[in-house]
Amino acid sequence: MTVGARHHHDCPSPPIEWADARRLAFELAAPLAAEPAALASAVGRTLAAPMRAAVPVPGFDNAAMDGYAVHGPGPWRVVDRVLAGHLHAPPRLSGQTAVEIATGAPVPEGTDRVVPYEAADRTGESVWAPPSVREHVRRRGEYARPEQELVPAGSLVTPPVLGLAASVGLDTLTVHARPRVRLVISGDELVPAGTPGWGQVRDAIGPMLRPLLTCWGADLLDSRLVGDEPEWFAAAIADSVADADVTIVCGASSVGPADGLHHGLRRLDATVHVDGVACRPGHPQVLAQAGSRWIVGLPGNPFAALVAALTLVDPLLAALAGAPLAELETAPLAEALPPEDRRTRIVPVRWSTTGLHVIEGGQPGYLGGAARADAFAVVAAGWRTGGPVGLLRPPWQWVRTSPVRRDFRP
Repeated sequence: MTVGARHHHDCPSPPIEWADARRLAFELAAPLAAEPAALASAVGRTLAAPMRAAVPVPGFDNAAMDGYAVHGPGPWRVVDRVLAGHLHAPPRLSGQTAVEIATGAPVPEGTDRVVPYEAADRTGESVWAPPSVREHVRRRGEYARPEQELVPAGSLVTPPVLGLAASVGLDTLTVHARPRVRLVISGDELVPAGTPGWGQVRDAIGPMLRPLLTCWGADLLDSRLVGDEPEWFAAAIADSVADADVTIVCGASSVGPADGLHHGLRRLDATVHVDGVACRPGHPQVLAQAGSRWIVGLPGNPFAALVAALTLVDPLLAALAGAPLAELETAPLAEALPPEDRRTRIVPVRWSTTGLHVIEGGQPGYLGGAARADAFAVVAAGWRTGGPVGLLRPPWQWVRTSPVRRDFRP
């Protein structure tokens, strides 16, 4: 989807719909190159090739229960004992013989079944059990065969995927490279630490975005504070795109006298795909491209910057990482909101026993509502009380549960 793309010296384009901006950020970017990664560093990344077994699982016929490996009808005479980690094949069973065996231990050749302890009646060296159709034996290759595809390309590498990879003899996985991201935060008034003086403001966007980018799987190169002088700003952007897949510019995406992002994009002759989104807060968002590098402009107000990051940065990083675009959940809002027919509203919400509620503190320049939110409601233009709203789930709330569906398309 490239309709509306322009070089920065062209005439400004009107803001696009919120859902279109989010989808565009995902559809325009191609996955980064594939690379091998050790298991310890592969979690959270996306498989660039299917995960295939290197060895059969199980690697040998083994007992699925503690008990007795037996041959023929009972009663049986216990002739040996085999524990897990036994490195040599136990002697073959013949006649009415049995070996005492531990779960996971290799069963002797000739084993008909394993009789669990709780089903056995043992007296001295003799053991008996009623007939059973259950073998309680895991056969070689029963779960996975060599070269069998176990997890398809495009899947997220989760802790269970890592465990599965180890179990089938793999030490590395082929995954997409992590997007390299740099933050460029503008504002002569910003201070990085301490109590701000008169006319100064603490930087809230950097401390918020850095861990958020890590949650989204980015490799954060660094974070730079840049003054509002346009030439300094243009130089910072040009320097960043030399090695960063994505440069996120905070606080200079509008058209005011101190907003230098557009000047920097002109210097790069960048192609602008998004220049303003019809949403509140977070309208002055920018998505631009310089060759294979991406520049995302976020507003300078912290909650507006968070909304813009959820709108453009999250789907862009997903595409670069080879991951799918997360579908929005949907749920009814428990209260009325004033009608709005022109813009999508993003509002902090929280679950309670009476449903999904808007919470206070959703002003563009304040993070109080976001800090207490379970999710952010996507209230599409034209929404009327009683209708469903979309839900953006930030990564720090993925563990929460709620009565929602995953079929919302604003």
